[in-house]
Amino acid sequence: MWTLSGFVDEIDTDFDRQVEVATGLGLTHIEFRSAWGTNVLDLTNEQLGRVSDTLADTGLKVSAIGSPIGKIGIGDDFAPHLNRMKHAAEVAHRLKAPYIRLFSFFLNGAEPESVRDEVLRRMDALATVGAAEGLVLLHENEKEIYGDVPQRCHDIVTSVDNDHLRLAWDAANFVQCGVRPFTDGYELLRPHTVYIQIKDALLADGHVVPAGQGDGEVAETMRALAADGFDGFFSLEPHLSAVGTFGGFSGPDLFTEAHRAFTQLLDAEGIQYA
Repeated sequence: MWTLSGFVDEIDTDFDRQVEVATGLGLTHIEFRSAWGTNVLDLTNEQLGRVSDTLADTGLKVSAIGSPIGKIGIGDDFAPHLNRMKHAAEVAHRLKAPYIRLFSFFLNGAEPESVRDEVLRRMDALATVGAAEGLVLLHENEKEIYGDVPQRCHDIVTSVDNDHLRLAWDAANFVQCGVRPFTDGYELLRPHTVYIQIKDALLADGHVVPAGQGDGEVAETMRALAADGFDGFFSLEPHLSAVGTFGGFSGPDLFTEAHRAFTQLLDAEGIQYA
């Protein structure tokens, strides 16, 4: 049984509205990235308490913390960022999230090979925190970071070689890097992939579209995952209205459209989900 989740800050900035729409769609889990216009790692203790209470009242659970860890330049000071990783772990424990999403640092024009050692050193340090805290860190393939294409995602997870660092699969991000996700990356990355983010995009211009309407080979990927016996989270991240470095926005109607597009794809494949 596959479990649907989603970046509910794409619905609205207000957390109560996020929860209202998510539960209305039948979601049992959310991916928590921000509320009230504030990133999850910058919320106050009081705000986190409000989130925790609302989750308990509604029965919603958190599939992952959608953190911005790793979204700094490879030349930026890492020490404060490592401390931020430790705070991310605290937040994950407080919200009972098993996963924390992260990234592998903006290259800012550097050639990937020239910064590989520093990227791996940092990712190893982050994974060490994850292991110490009993959490799994999910590297998301994002354009303009080291791990933007399948080969470098594979390099990160195999070189660090820590069970607490796994991969999140984002088809649209691969497409925006000129990659055909299933064709170019599935076989290589499937053994390390434990979490799927759902958005699609067009190769022609990188424009983000609902799942199955772009070049992200979403149907082929879902079919293969089902055949492989994958059993995990599928997190909607539609980005259908606005896209930014640290998030996106869709609004309730477009988020609902994205949910409908993906569930129709699953229904067509005969894949069960909750």
